[in-house]
Amino acid sequence: MIQLTIIRIEGYGPWTLTLGYDREAQLQMLQARIYHDVQRLFSEKDCLVYFNRFDEYFAITNGLSLKDHMAIQRELAGLYKDLKMSMAIGSGKTALAASMAAYSARKDGKYADEQARIFGSAANDDLSTQVMHIDVDSSTKLSGRLSPYEVTALVMKVYSGLAEEFLKKDALTFFLGGDNFMVISNGVTGEQADGVIKKVTAGLDVKLNCGIGIGRTGRRAAEAATKALDTIRDLRDEGKIQTIYEIRC
Repeated sequence: MIQLTIIRIEGYGPWTLTLGYDREAQLQMLQARIYHDVQRLFSEKDCLVYFNRFDEYFAITNGLSLKDHMAIQRELAGLYKDLKMSMAIGSGKTALAASMAAYSARKDGKYADEQARIFGSAANDDLSTQVMHIDVDSSTKLSGRLSPYEVTALVMKVYSGLAEEFLKKDALTFFLGGDNFMVISNGVTGEQADGVIKKVTAGLDVKLNCGIGIGRTGRRAAEAATKALDTIRDLRDEGKIQTIYEIRC
């Protein structure tokens, strides 16, 4: 089981219109600040946040209680007095199931705390997280034959393929920047991941490495996944080619 929390800025679209036409720079700076603060507050409690859209974030919140959520919500409300934020908590055997539980709690108005605008309920079950950290193998070689924007277009094509194929396995993929992706992948095996990667990269002249991390919380699983990815690089330097490696912490 894994617990996810979806953090959303309520009424963000209409609110942006109040800033006038010359608002884009303001919005980009604001979105960067909000993401920084959301990530900071959740990571301090051993959670990890991914941006879905810049008015919505997904956090792996294993072990985070309702009280913890309320404390974070209060701090965000103090930092951004003009914005209304809500949280929806869900748990499930897979990332997609957990996200759907959170979505349903919000849609059905199942408040855990109405004043704090928190929906759903924190799980008490034995929780664990599996995260895959995927990157482009030897991406610097791409820069030698493609322009910077062409590299970005290729990375976005890979991202789209990974997101689509992993979603079929109830896993959620997020772009981290550069040539890095993370997949919340409870229930997905290394063999299945290998199949997805081969399908996505077919005909693209690009290779991917995949570090798999398993841990109780989001940060610990991501840490193990990144360590696994670094292990793949170390093995490559020793002349041992392995594209998928798993570490359990």
